[in-house]
Amino acid sequence: MTKIAKVIASRGLTGFYFDDQAAIKRDAKEDGFFYKGEPKTKGFSAVRQAGEAISVMIITDDGQVAYGDCAAVQYSGAGGRDPLFLAEDFIPVIEKEIAPVLVGEELDSFKRLAEKIDTYKVDGKLLHTALRYGITQALLDAVAKAKRMTRTEVVAEEYGLKIDPTPIPIFAQSGDDRYLNADKMIIKQVDVLPHGLINNVSKLGSKGEKLIEYIKWLKNRIKENAPNTYQPIFHIDVYGTIGEAFPEMPAMVEYFGKLEEAAAPFKLRIEGPLDAGSKEEQIKQMKLLRERLKERDIKVEIVADEWCNTLEDIKEFVDEKAADMIQVKTPDLGGINNTIEAVLYCKENGVGAYQGGTCNETDRSAQICVDIALATRPCQILAKPGMGVDEGVMIVYNQMNRVLALLKAKGN
Repeated sequence: MTKIAKVIASRGLTGFYFDDQAAIKRDAKEDGFFYKGEPKTKGFSAVRQAGEAISVMIITDDGQVAYGDCAAVQYSGAGGRDPLFLAEDFIPVIEKEIAPVLVGEELDSFKRLAEKIDTYKVDGKLLHTALRYGITQALLDAVAKAKRMTRTEVVAEEYGLKIDPTPIPIFAQSGDDRYLNADKMIIKQVDVLPHGLINNVSKLGSKGEKLIEYIKWLKNRIKENAPNTYQPIFHIDVYGTIGEAFPEMPAMVEYFGKLEEAAAPFKLRIEGPLDAGSKEEQIKQMKLLRERLKERDIKVEIVADEWCNTLEDIKEFVDEKAADMIQVKTPDLGGINNTIEAVLYCKENGVGAYQGGTCNETDRSAQICVDIALATRPCQILAKPGMGVDEGVMIVYNQMNRVLALLKAKGN
């Protein structure tokens, strides 16, 4: 059996930036693409700084090279997440702590090796989520190379899954440039769009009128510029702002009816409709909202994001049926084995799984996320990294079609 001979780490850049959320919420001011102000979160040298990654390369004893990329979300260090992920801080951890643990290991099982890294502790603490994320990607690639299989086949084999050789819907995110970037999505006929980044009430409208206007614009833009066969799903992330504008549940439900009417005949999903301030209260309020929408036969689906970060969080939301769909935010879960488990848990319990992530990833982490999604079959996957639409859609779309072509050629 092929074994790990060496582990090498190199510094990399991500497809976006690290942003100090605490500083932005307080007094940092936008100046072009910079934020002016003093950083508030430990580790930040500026309110916005270049996103960093670490490529972890596994050299096998027969000379093959496998790799994955360690990356963390845009708002690192916020909301209880692990601290800012800087390459110079964590390359020594890989070299001194992880390499000795992995060298000599047989590449017989991705699941076994991933769980070993995901639960490994240094000074009594788990490894940074970004490290667990990237190292497990590299392990999956290494096992696939050792077994002469695609990474998708390895996941399917080890988790007892049947491969479905059809594409998975891709969801693109617009960032603040929600009009021009929506045009790009329409031209490329992206399956799910546009994310929208409605992250404060000024973008929603004090009575929600701006979002309704935007949805109507989007619908008309598609009708004017795309064939009738193009029927995307509308998915808009509102970052809890609907709850701010409509603090009373009856008014919120009424507003959802107006959103459904504005989007018709397109299907609509709303991510993060409210932020209740704690996980327990979030589950309670999201569940209540979902029940009230069903009572009114309002078919807008609600998507959980806030307060739903880890595998354990996801299981709690699913068990309580607190959303129609869960975003599985891949870097926050640590090892990609947790992403696999989360998607499968959602599906087993009748809840939609959206395999997401962050704009602040790399091409490599995006590719490997595609590979595992082709085995686990979430409802949709995020086009990443970056906020430019074209690059993320290209990376995810091309990787998916490469793997599907290989699987088809092999008779899967």
